[in-house]
Amino acid sequence: MTSSISNTPMVALTTGEPAGVGPELTLMLASSGKPLPATLVAIGDPGMLAERAERLGLGIEIEVSAPGRMPRDPRPGVLPVWPVALRVPSHPGVLEPANGAYVLETLDVAIAACRDGHADAMVTAPVHKGAIIDGGHIGFTGHTEYLRDACGVDEVVMMLATDAALHGRVAGEPRCALRVALATTHLPLREVADAITATRLERVLRILDGDLRRHFGIDAPHIVVCGLNPHAGEDGHLGREELEIITPTLARLREQGLDLEGPLPADTLFTPRHLEGADAVLAMYHDQGLPVLKYAGFGSGANITLGLPIVRTSVDHGTALDLAGKGIADPGSLRVAVALAAEMARRGG
Repeated sequence: MTSSISNTPMVALTTGEPAGVGPELTLMLASSGKPLPATLVAIGDPGMLAERAERLGLGIEIEVSAPGRMPRDPRPGVLPVWPVALRVPSHPGVLEPANGAYVLETLDVAIAACRDGHADAMVTAPVHKGAIIDGGHIGFTGHTEYLRDACGVDEVVMMLATDAALHGRVAGEPRCALRVALATTHLPLREVADAITATRLERVLRILDGDLRRHFGIDAPHIVVCGLNPHAGEDGHLGREELEIITPTLARLREQGLDLEGPLPADTLFTPRHLEGADAVLAMYHDQGLPVLKYAGFGSGANITLGLPIVRTSVDHGTALDLAGKGIADPGSLRVAVALAAEMARRGG
């Protein structure tokens, strides 16, 4: 039995790479005393979480629970946990590839809980791709792709948003309020151009438009699209992807009712003149759009996977192995991710 989405959504939080900051950020969130708009349950190793709480001097009680069983009345200082056992002991800052299977199992538990109706949304703390791959999971390229395959969908879209952009466009909101979606995600740069096809662009833009309506309550999203090449191809002199793929695809989708602008040069798109009135930007590749967004709001944003049959958000940062176990990591992005997941679940997860 889950909570009523219209009241307090149940959010399943995977604690991420155990050697990173995910476990302690989860504990900090539970111990902060600040109210959350969700009933929060963590997924991880209860013993490891208890040890980290003690190490950091956090008076947290770990309440072992299970999907389908509602935690006792939520109260400060108590963290309900759906248990998954570490494969080998974990220490802050020290990667153990054998725990790659543990990390993936926490994701599997969260996905199943959302699909079975035991959770209304899932939030993920950061994982370490290299450790998971070194642990024998060769095909792992990231949360986004793993969730796509686990949920059996053809295409998903990674979108990051700063805190100021999470609740819809309002008059006077800061210029740094951004939503940036990606046409491609974790690809080597030399493979990006070949991945920009008309079919992919159409799928991505339809998902982006549809989920901005569904999850953010935007009736007619205005999406600004980056070109792939410098100067958006300079009329074909710096690349022909804009002329042959991107521009015709945008024109066809405009005829079908999508509100699209572009393709525009990425070096001038992220300026107030072009961002004014934009509900989202679509960048062609990972490092075209995300550095700008993270400069504008690092630590106060969230990562959202669009196109899934479930709600999933995450933090806007990595495992921060150098900060792990020291109690100095900032849980701000995790708090934003939980709040956003709860809001998305209420809107129509």
